[in-house]
Amino acid sequence: MLTEKIELLKQWIAESNNIVFFGGAGVSTESGIPDFRSVDGLYNQKYEYPPETILSHSFFMRHTDKFYDFYRDKMIYKNAKPNITHLKLAELERQGKLKAVITQNIDGLHQMAGSKNVLELHGSVWRNYCMKCHRFYSLEKLTQTEKVPYCDCGGIVKPDVVLYEESLDDDTVSKAVKAISEADILIIGGTSLNVYPAAGLIRFYKGRKMVLINKSVTPYDNEADLLIQTGLGEVFKEL
Repeated sequence: MLTEKIELLKQWIAESNNIVFFGGAGVSTESGIPDFRSVDGLYNQKYEYPPETILSHSFFMRHTDKFYDFYRDKMIYKNAKPNITHLKLAELERQGKLKAVITQNIDGLHQMAGSKNVLELHGSVWRNYCMKCHRFYSLEKLTQTEKVPYCDCGGIVKPDVVLYEESLDDDTVSKAVKAISEADILIIGGTSLNVYPAAGLIRFYKGRKMVLINKSVTPYDNEADLLIQTGLGEVFKEL
C-alpha cells in the first residue's frame, strides 16, 4: 500500500511543473532537531515555565534573560545538517518543478540544502535585529555570550522569529497564499496542522492533488487526495 502511494506521488511529480511544499517540524526531526508536540517534543519536557509561555512576546519583554536561557538551549541547532527531504526538495526546485517551500521551521536547513524560494512563516534563528536601531546581527551575536545580547546602540537584540502573540509577516503570508493558490500539487509534510494562522494557509489550495505526509493524524487527513502516514524520509528517499 505504501509503495503504491509513493509510486502515485512520483507519477504526479513527473507530470507537474508547479509544485509547492508546505512543511513543519517533522521535516527537520531526521536532522536531529526535535519537534514540539510529539511524545519527546519540547511541549512534553519540564521547565520552570511552559515552552508556549517562554516563547511568547510578553515573556521575552518581561524575562529576557530566561527567554535566552531557553532559546539558546532548545531552539538553536548550529550543527544540524539538511536531510534527504531538504535535499530532494532542493533538487526538485533545480529541476523547475518545485516553485516554493513554505516552512514553519526556523532552522534554515532548506536554504542550506540549496533551496532558493523559501518562505519562512515563523522567521529564522540565523537572523537577529536590534529592537532599537534595527541593525542586523548574525547568530554569532547570540552564541558568543550567555547573557542578553545588546546592540552597540544599547538596544536589545531579538531573534527574527515569530513568537507567540506576534503576527506573521504580511509579505511572507501574501507570497505563500499566492504560491499555494496557483499550485498544481500541494505537498504537506511533517506538520500537525494545528498551528494557526500558518495551518490555515492550505485552505487557499484550489487543486485536486493535495498530498499529506505525516506520521500522526491531522485535522486535514480526510481532505487529502493522497494520504501517506509515515516519516518524510521514507517517502523522499524514493523520489
